[in-house]
Amino acid sequence: MRIVVPRETAPGERRVAMAPGSVKRLVSGGVAVAVETGAGLAASFTDEEYREAGAEIIADPGALFQAADFVGKINVPQVRDDGFDEIAAMPSGTLCVAMLQPYANSAALDRLAAQGVTSVALELIPRTTKAQRMDALSAFSTIAGYAGVIRGAEELGKFFPMLTTAAGTIAPARVFILGAGVAGLQAIATARRLGAVVEAFDIRPVVKEQVESLGAKFVEWNEADEGRETEGGYAEEVSESEAERERQLLSDHIAKSDLVITTALVPGRPAPRLITEDMVRRMRPGSVIVDFAAEAGGNCELTVAGETVRRHGVSIMGPLDLASSLPVPGSEMYGRILAALIEHASNEDGILEIDLNDPILDASVVTHGGKVRFEA
Repeated sequence: MRIVVPRETAPGERRVAMAPGSVKRLVSGGVAVAVETGAGLAASFTDEEYREAGAEIIADPGALFQAADFVGKINVPQVRDDGFDEIAAMPSGTLCVAMLQPYANSAALDRLAAQGVTSVALELIPRTTKAQRMDALSAFSTIAGYAGVIRGAEELGKFFPMLTTAAGTIAPARVFILGAGVAGLQAIATARRLGAVVEAFDIRPVVKEQVESLGAKFVEWNEADEGRETEGGYAEEVSESEAERERQLLSDHIAKSDLVITTALVPGRPAPRLITEDMVRRMRPGSVIVDFAAEAGGNCELTVAGETVRRHGVSIMGPLDLASSLPVPGSEMYGRILAALIEHASNEDGILEIDLNDPILDASVVTHGGKVRFEA
């Protein structure tokens, strides 16, 4: 088996699909790995480190893709600025694994199928115990939860912990986290480590124990019930009337918070609108909102994707690069995820076999046999 790791060319992307450590483990197991020249430089991994790990370094992307059995990427394959077409360069029968964003990239899926490429969208890996080692969404949500709080703290301009100084006692920052999934729980843990007083809200009462175990207060909603969680572990979408009652509950908590982190997402749909302009008006000047859902339209109606805007004295951040903002651990985790998927999809002889009767592959293989299998 020959695995190739191309350079990521999406704007702002600093991660690489495999760090040298993952390459070394695969090579020691008898797998050939080729890495494009400079693929790891944005994540501080040099070509020499990859060579020492046993990888072949190839400068020509055409030659790199031509010999591929398995292409490992972070982002959906694309046409590069220099005109090189990554999908067209993949041989028929190649297995391509990436964060394909299948809800938004139907044209790329059509092209992958027409090229005869079998592709796996890691976002669709089921959240089961057996698939846990392949859960890229959780890995990158962990990074986003940490990085989002750090950025919010920098923007806030005040101490997080309570401090007793010669000039008197300084009150701790108040942080409110909306959504207690993987990103939200990591945001809670990070804010608590920094010394903030933290509250959190989620429509799933099942997460209350997790929130409180991290030292945060769980804001309860009397309309919440155990059926608010989907099979994949996500919060279920609520009706507009329920959403309005939810916003009424959240408004007072948001108004007294210094930093609000929003993490609510529904796969394949626009982000639920949790914070209105009227709610922002009630916040104290100098407060900060970090909207993790900016790319999907935002949990705050004033969010501008990719920008930090100031409205009614409040800074509203819409970052698009949280998951890629820590490229070293991001690349290391992603490489382990790819290695786990390779192990799962390989037979006893180390040959890749796409068994669509396997529940993990059935859920995540989006193109196979010249056809698109994914239906949004």
